[in-house]
Amino acid sequence: MLLTISTTYRPATHLGYLLHKNPSRCQSAQLSFGWAHVFYPVATETMCTAVLLLDVDPIDMVRGKGRRTKNVPLEQYVNDRPYVASSFLSVALAQVFGSALKGQCREMPALAETSLPLQAKIAALPSRGGEPILHRLFEPLGYEVSARRHCLDEVFPQWGDSPYYTVVLRKETHLSELLTHLYVLIPVLDNQKHYFIGRDEVEKLLRKGKGWLKDHPERDMIARRYLKYRSSLAQEALVRLAEEELVPTEDPAPAQADFEETIETQFNLNEDRLDSVLATLKSSSGCRRVIDLGCGDGKLLRRLLKEKQFEKITGVDVSIRSLEIAARRLHSDTLAPARRDRIELVHGSLMYRDTRFEGYDAATVIEVVEHLDPPRLAAFERVVFEFARPPMVVVTTPNREYNVVWENLRTGQLRHADHRFEWTRSEFATWAASVAERFGYVVRHLPVGPQRADMGSPTQMAVFSR
Repeated sequence: MLLTISTTYRPATHLGYLLHKNPSRCQSAQLSFGWAHVFYPVATETMCTAVLLLDVDPIDMVRGKGRRTKNVPLEQYVNDRPYVASSFLSVALAQVFGSALKGQCREMPALAETSLPLQAKIAALPSRGGEPILHRLFEPLGYEVSARRHCLDEVFPQWGDSPYYTVVLRKETHLSELLTHLYVLIPVLDNQKHYFIGRDEVEKLLRKGKGWLKDHPERDMIARRYLKYRSSLAQEALVRLAEEELVPTEDPAPAQADFEETIETQFNLNEDRLDSVLATLKSSSGCRRVIDLGCGDGKLLRRLLKEKQFEKITGVDVSIRSLEIAARRLHSDTLAPARRDRIELVHGSLMYRDTRFEGYDAATVIEVVEHLDPPRLAAFERVVFEFARPPMVVVTTPNREYNVVWENLRTGQLRHADHRFEWTRSEFATWAASVAERFGYVVRHLPVGPQRADMGSPTQMAVFSR
């Protein structure tokens, strides 16, 4: 299989710096399924073309290294896998052009952030669904697409056309963006993968799709095909993309945020909340490993990191932007190794069981549940209390009864536009008791913030233990 990448950027030979492959010599790398060769048929000041040639060994793939298997069906020897662009090419891109795929350029860092006139040509790309699929996948991403379909056999034209195309894509963009789009969409077009599909593929799709997949008009098809029609995995990916849409990419409008910010400032409520959660965790001598589910911008994580009691701290959030802010707040790039080893940030959803959430002594869920509509709240309950099942779970949420304290808050209005509900004390107690009974916990309630006899405190906290 053959992929070429060309540019007319001047000097065009800088493409070699981006790919970390010297244009003056041929370079080869052994992969698990064959060999990858990189060379430059053209390398001048005005034009540079890099070629990635994959030599796949189908017989070795069937027999396995050092094994000889008898009575193997002929189909496993005579097939299109060695010749057409497929998931093998995606793996090769990640292994051979890994730094370029990540947008890294050691010699010329600024070049990795520069948009270049790029052309990618794929010699034999399967398009299950014909040429329209090619345009539907690449044109929304800004590519100029041209395709030439191959017949099955030129000697026997009556056999008709094949599903294979020579495809040329043109766009002025970052090289890492081009490689990322090829990495994801080539297996989607081929509609096959040569390796097992598990939950890690969901993470890979969301990671590689960051910044473009959630707005793509064919994102449902991309998710289904990329995950080989594993409906549960595709649904998880789509839900997480939808959840990412709900997270504002900019600061919320003043009308939406002023009340909550005013409340937090007036009573120092956020500080009280974090202090109360931290004190609860510290009061348990066996609490060494803590996971903050819906960690947001990492304010609790930063406090936990200062306490030597906590040996492993993990923050989880569906918003990549929030995780980036948390990483900056934690100064994760400059932390001492001993501290850096204690903290981890994870992109994940609280709607689906995730083995990464398991094995902790305590989970914190701070001002999260009020953002969940009933179906998602039910899914969250199982994810945390049935599957992750830590010995301690700390949940905080607003107390609706306290809203009358703020004169500018209209009757029935919630503190934040994204809240799906706000519970009274009795409603929260009923929910907590139901969860504790169903999943084998006991629960106690604690106030957070200044209390009033007739309405309690502005934030209510439930501590589940088993």
